[in-house]
Amino acid sequence: MEGCKGTQVYALNPSGTTTTTNGFGGGGGVGEKFLQNLLANPVRSRSDRNFPASQSKDEVNMGVLAEALASYGLPKTDLLEPQIEFCLKPMNFVETLADVYCRMEGCAQFGKSKMFLEQCAIFRGLPDPKLFRKCLLSARLHAVDVHTKVVLSAWLRFERREDELIGVSAMDCCGRSMECPGSALVTGYNPESATDPCMCHRGEDTEINMDEECSTSSSRGNEEEDFDMSFCIGDDEVRCRRFNIASLSRPFEVLLYGSFMDSRREKINFSNNGISAEGMKAAEMFSRTKSVDSFNPDIVLELLSLANKFCCDEMKSVCDAYLASLVFDMDSAMLLFEYGLEENAYLLVAACLQVCLRELPNSMHNPNVSRLFCSSEGKDRLSYVGHASFLLYYFLSQAAMEDDLKSNTTVMLLERMGECASEGWQKQLAFHQLGCVMLERKEYKDAQKWFEAAVEAGHVYSLVGIARSKYKRGHMYKAYKLMDSLISDYTPSGWMYQERSMYCQGKEKTMDLSTASELDPTLSYPYKYRAVSKVEENRLGPAISEINKVLGFKISPDCLELRAWFLIVLEEYEGALRDVRALLTLDPHYMMFHGKLQGEHLVELLSHNVQPCSQADCWMQLYDRWSSVDDIGSLAVVHHMLANDPGKSLLRFRQSLLLLRLNSHKAAMRSLREARNQATSEHERLVYEGWILYDTGYREEAIAKAEESISNQRSFEAFFLKAYVLSETSPDSESSLYVIQLLEEALRCPSDGLRKGQALSNLASVYVDVDNLDNAIDCYTNALNIKHTRAHQGLARVYHLKDQRKLAYDEMTKLIEKAKSNASAYEKRSEYCDREMAKSDLSMATKLDPLRTYPYRYKAAGKLPLAYFRTK
Repeated sequence: MEGCKGTQVYALNPSGTTTTTNGFGGGGGVGEKFLQNLLANPVRSRSDRNFPASQSKDEVNMGVLAEALASYGLPKTDLLEPQIEFCLKPMNFVETLADVYCRMEGCAQFGKSKMFLEQCAIFRGLPDPKLFRKCLLSARLHAVDVHTKVVLSAWLRFERREDELIGVSAMDCCGRSMECPGSALVTGYNPESATDPCMCHRGEDTEINMDEECSTSSSRGNEEEDFDMSFCIGDDEVRCRRFNIASLSRPFEVLLYGSFMDSRREKINFSNNGISAEGMKAAEMFSRTKSVDSFNPDIVLELLSLANKFCCDEMKSVCDAYLASLVFDMDSAMLLFEYGLEENAYLLVAACLQVCLRELPNSMHNPNVSRLFCSSEGKDRLSYVGHASFLLYYFLSQAAMEDDLKSNTTVMLLERMGECASEGWQKQLAFHQLGCVMLERKEYKDAQKWFEAAVEAGHVYSLVGIARSKYKRGHMYKAYKLMDSLISDYTPSGWMYQERSMYCQGKEKTMDLSTASELDPTLSYPYKYRAVSKVEENRLGPAISEINKVLGFKISPDCLELRAWFLIVLEEYEGALRDVRALLTLDPHYMMFHGKLQGEHLVELLSHNVQPCSQADCWMQLYDRWSSVDDIGSLAVVHHMLANDPGKSLLRFRQSLLLLRLNSHKAAMRSLREARNQATSEHERLVYEGWILYDTGYREEAIAKAEESISNQRSFEAFFLKAYVLSETSPDSESSLYVIQLLEEALRCPSDGLRKGQALSNLASVYVDVDNLDNAIDCYTNALNIKHTRAHQGLARVYHLKDQRKLAYDEMTKLIEKAKSNASAYEKRSEYCDREMAKSDLSMATKLDPLRTYPYRYKAAGKLPLAYFRTK
């Protein structure tokens, strides 16, 4: 503790370093100017750079990189900081989730949508985005009012980022009722409608019938109605039937049949009521037909104003619905939004709001939209119409944070979100996220205030934010005491020790980081800190080994950047280039070295120091990386191939498959959308759309896309997609036989060995499911012949089913020899050996990937008494 009582130490750098979160110094002075000059003219003569004429081009480029390295400086431990999570983080996740489940079981049907939204907030912090989306879909399914449906439908669309798909309009109907813009404007509770097709086409038919009916009624009315009074508006006289007008509302009834003088007059002066003669004629026609479909929108707006003034509920409802049907893009929404707010038109505002939400994040760049959503006055206006809610601002703030975390727009939306929060978890989330944003903006006093509000609302994890804010304001010892108290008061977690390590030094810091890794091996900060510490001790080899530990099971841009940095120091430029290419696949706009250098520019620099590769060479490298189960290396090769041929949709698709294998779902979906946008044929585009649908939970729609693609042109990918989705949708034996036929059809179509190896492996797996083990062995063997190394695992499974455990063990050993540091291979091999060898393999699996659950379950079961299993 004595070491914490001094003033906060900030790292100093002669070139003007600032404190960073990723631990890279330099950049503000010599380094930035040098690289700007270098990248402005990367190919300069030796004389310009003052290199001796005897040096080769490679030596010149190495000198350039060495000079850049010297300018930026090595990473520093003083500048490393763990990221504070932006989501809700319960102290006991299982108990919190169980509590929500119990409350959901006991709540009324109409309240379940809010409970699922709370579940969404809890699942947001988990790495699997499918859980969040599943809860979001359930919340939409149980929504009752139009406002909730509109927001949740738009959010579901936003999660798929359909705004990035070329040729897709925000208001296009996707064919699914849960996301159909038309279905969202229909009030009512119908949880059985999840799989129903949307009502769009039937709605168009209904509209035609209504037009015909209204036209008939109108003509019949002109012939048969007897007018007995007039409304005088200026010089115009509008003939009406007193009874029909009186039936519009109670005020009209009192006016025309009550004790007022107008009730005895045949002509009533109506000039000062804000309606034109044309509008009054329309009101008269509506009193007979109950329809506004034949009127111009301007006239309907007049009727809406009249309906508000004279409490004509039925006419207002019809006008509201008609005007809402006219909103189909941002232009029409902006034109009618103000009218809807002024006239308190619930459906019209909902329709305009829906367009703005489905156009996110681009719509927030419209100053009128931004002003309405961000200001307190705008919130009050929306609230008056029934369209301001925590849900709305929760969605808007999440979209804003993804677009620009530090913007004023993000802060204002989070403030509105906090104002709308009523339940405890809502306040916790809003205040905590406000604290995180303020911390990123370096407004530490405000950050501390919001974190304290979150803690007061019950979010204990926000104490981390308070400690960090105090630390940033120079109160290091207070931050330490706060985290020390947290560890004493609650069951210790890895993140607690990780945060406390920020505020101590020496052995105590080392011990806290070790405890953090022991309690939660998925935390990347301890690995990064230990790696950079070793670099500061000039031990680059052990530093790379340390960062490799976390990269073995958790791929992240910051860790790849660190390893690339270390490899550059060692002049292993090929490995550094591999990591930078993989990093840019995860985040194409990543800025290296504390945001001072674009990743693509670093690729350009490093490329001068490695052997150039043609596209054919890249394909050979891809086969080698794939066969050695080197997913990061495969990503780098595909990135290189895309640099040579950026419009190749097939490569984008391969990229998405690799990213899914690495659990980088967000990046995978981005690559899949790019593949869809770059597709040169209709059947190819349909396949990619099918994969997008499958990955977002729409399996039947994905199968339909595959079938449509096959009807256009038979292709490997279309048959493979249909077989893959069908195998998960219908696991019965009859479906399995059909999947076998589909995969056999896929293998008859042209494709490369990488994809055919996967198809053969999948086909073998289905053969195993139907007990055709000999055919399964043939398929796995054929897959291995074309370097599909993962087929060893399937083949081992078949040998095990044939009671040939020695062959199964040997097969997995072959996989381990080819795919070094593969945790799943050790895990699977443990099933085919004796108990002691199994323990050894499972220990290795846990060491390589602590996220794998089977080793923990195996060890836990091993601790149970034998009598337990005898009773089961």
